[in-house]
This record gives sequence, C-alpha cells and structure tokens, in this order.
Amino acid sequence: QVQLVESGGGLVQPGGSLRLSCAASGRIFRTNVMGWYRQAPGKERELVATINSGDTTNYLDSAKGRFTISRDNAKNTVYLQMNSLKPEDTADYYCYWRGSTWASIGDVNYWGKGTPVNVSS
Repeated sequence: QVQLVESGGGLVQPGGSLRLSCAASGRIFRTNVMGWYRQAPGKERELVATINSGDTTNYLDSAKGRFTISRDNAKNTVYLQMNSLKPEDTADYYCYWRGSTWASIGDVNYWGKGTPVNVSS
C-alpha cells in the first residue's frame, strides 16, 4: 500500500555528515508521522527521530544537537541531517511511516528496507 524508498547512507569518517532521505508513495490518504529508526548489530531497533504532521519532533537523546529531522509534505519525503557522526552511530537506518491509506481503517505503519550508515576512520 505504501512504499518507502531510502537513500543517503554510506561510509563516513568520524565527525562527518550524512543526509538520509525517505520518499513515501502509494495509496496514501494522510501521513501522520515519518521518521527514522536504527539497528546496530546485536542490538534492538531504536528510535532516532520522528516528525509529525504538526512538525513536532522527537529525538533520541544521543542525537539531540547533532541530527535534524525535517519533512517536505508536498513530496511525502522525510530527511535526516546527521552531523558530527560518531562510530556508535553505525547502524542500519530504517525509514518509518504512519498514517492512513485509501484501504485502511485507522492508522497503519510501514517500514523501509533500511540504508546502512558506517562511521569509521
């Protein structure tokens, strides 16, 4: 029903920056929340940042001051600008979408396939 296409991951040195993008498409009626989660090897998936339809944002504590989430409602796209990256930021980053579709009753959740971020010298 909803497809999420992520881009922007890769290898970066500590202290560097990356910008992740995620475009949502499909039978979207209303987008309520978009955001990013990440999962490092051997660890559980954790919330990195979300932004809702009112532009209220929520961040992982360790991401505050370094990461900025934003969205382009016209394009149904969410961005994650990541600055001052650290080796502990290394993980697969997953786009998250919550909203309603033309076929759903109430909100549904969708996930992207993930894009790898590797912070290493």
